[in-house]
Amino acid sequence: MPHLKEERKTQPLWKEWDYKAQKKGVRHTVYSVNGDEYTGEWLDNKKDGKGTYKWKDNGAIFDGDWRKGKRHGFGTYSIPVAPGQYKKQYSGGWKNDMRHGYGTQFFKDDEYYEGEWYADKRCGWGRMYFSDGSIYEGEWYDHQRNGQGMLRLPNENRYEGSWKNDMKNGPGKFYYLDKGQLYEGTWLNDIPKCGEMIDFGREGAPNPTQYPLHEIKLKDPEEVLAEAEERFMQELD
Repeated sequence: MPHLKEERKTQPLWKEWDYKAQKKGVRHTVYSVNGDEYTGEWLDNKKDGKGTYKWKDNGAIFDGDWRKGKRHGFGTYSIPVAPGQYKKQYSGGWKNDMRHGYGTQFFKDDEYYEGEWYADKRCGWGRMYFSDGSIYEGEWYDHQRNGQGMLRLPNENRYEGSWKNDMKNGPGKFYYLDKGQLYEGTWLNDIPKCGEMIDFGREGAPNPTQYPLHEIKLKDPEEVLAEAEERFMQELD
């Protein structure tokens, strides 16, 4: 019985040449048409692994993890401040070329945020240090203070309570530690609308409120307060 020789399968030469031409593994600096530079690891012609990218237009540098051509993992984005000198602007997690996960963003030398990010926006828990010395610690959503949080002022006075659209909204407490008083009530767009002011550590306050104050009386203060709170809470919904 005759033996039939199996036909040898071969690929076109162009496929072999294309495979050899692909960028993969560690490569020296590769220049884009617009002058941008990338030095690092590749996979299937895409930046993948550890690498450093430099933009020609603004001189910024990203050094960190890449996946399928996008910043993905941990990395640091820095901007030039002098020839050969860079200032860190963001350091932390990335996903699909956006800040994502936990990271620190420097807005100014004395103003920065450290906390959670989602799709390039502050979202989740985070702490913001403002240039005036104030510190906010709490929940964020869509780049704004939303949820529960505490704002501590430079004089140590502080607000603890609800936030919405980057403003004090809803029930909250404001501690006037310099005067030895505490205000507890309902807020609307950063303005206290109804509540109660009581003494709080007034004996040791550096600048306590002077008494006596003119006495104000309501026939049924609890009912008035409840009605006002209900009205302002409806405005928040």
